[in-house]
Amino acid sequence: MSASSFQLLKTSRDSMARRGRLKLPHAVVETPVFMPVGTQATVKTLSPEELQDIGAPIILSNTYHLHLRPGEDIVAEEGGLHQFMNWPRGILTDSGGFQVFSLSSLRKISEEGVEFRSHLSGEKRFLGPEDSIRVQNALGADIIMAFDECPPYPADDEYVRRSLERTTRWARRSLSAHRRVEEQALFGIVQGGMNKELRRQAAAELTELDLPGYAVGGLSVGEPKSLMYEILAYTTPFLPTDKPRYLMGVGSPDDLFEGVLRGVDMFDCVLPTRIARNGTVFTRRGKLVIRNAAYARDHEPLDKACSCYVCRHYSRAYIRHLIKAEETFGIRLTSYHNVYFLVNLMHQIRAAIESDSLIAFKNEFFREYGFITADADV
Repeated sequence: MSASSFQLLKTSRDSMARRGRLKLPHAVVETPVFMPVGTQATVKTLSPEELQDIGAPIILSNTYHLHLRPGEDIVAEEGGLHQFMNWPRGILTDSGGFQVFSLSSLRKISEEGVEFRSHLSGEKRFLGPEDSIRVQNALGADIIMAFDECPPYPADDEYVRRSLERTTRWARRSLSAHRRVEEQALFGIVQGGMNKELRRQAAAELTELDLPGYAVGGLSVGEPKSLMYEILAYTTPFLPTDKPRYLMGVGSPDDLFEGVLRGVDMFDCVLPTRIARNGTVFTRRGKLVIRNAAYARDHEPLDKACSCYVCRHYSRAYIRHLIKAEETFGIRLTSYHNVYFLVNLMHQIRAAIESDSLIAFKNEFFREYGFITADADV
């Protein structure tokens, strides 16, 4: 018995876009899908009930942070993440590798794993493939990720090659360490930097493991968007058509469209809640900085084209007042709207794939939003 199954329902006639259905122990996920990020077992300022109301079928939580605080043993004592945070739908946990490399100081990489200092206490810690999988098995998410190294941008090809080969070995060790195969789907992560040949090599070696799904990592790490789209378009055709494809850490509206057009099924990003805390919201006509004085007497909703709870009940003037007064409720409202905006956008993208109108919908959306259509091939 497998922890997940993926059904490819439709492929686009004029791009690599796909419409699918991913069945997990706690959710049926219609793809393409955007996953809100709940780093510390919570999507910042939003309750699980609000996320259900928004329509999010799956969220992401962070292995590194939950390992350090409160500890996977405490989460396991309550029956796993679903019970711990009262979230009945899908959960994906990342491996912790990205945070080890991006947040920790004095890290030392070896074949066994990574020695690092906690960003909370400065205490010396170690995380390797077996440790990451043990933690994720204890957390109990529906989807878990193989331990990997995300090389920085830019990086020379020799460093990326060595890093990639180690990541592939770590993926094999992650699979060997996985103890809850029937309850948790283990995804591999295709690295390789901006080198197409290394991306092809990574995909070939990982797909030999016949994992339930595959992620593309190491993009949106500082490279130009045109290069990200080029590498993504090159990489996805090497991944199995009957397995879900996950682009890690990407979630702006333009990147969602461009990723879908290049064959991606799953996305996650902290962007909607991060910019919400700064008083910035998505609208169909582009980003709106609600704290600006221009909205002090604006009694319209954040976005006239949006039907979320916030846009049906509150004005720009009120939300600006809350943000300026540093009231938490203001951040809750902007966060709710932004997460809804992206979850609903994916709903519209799925419908456009089904009606073979995705490129027309993209062009219309970009024109209204103020984006310039990307020139990269799809």
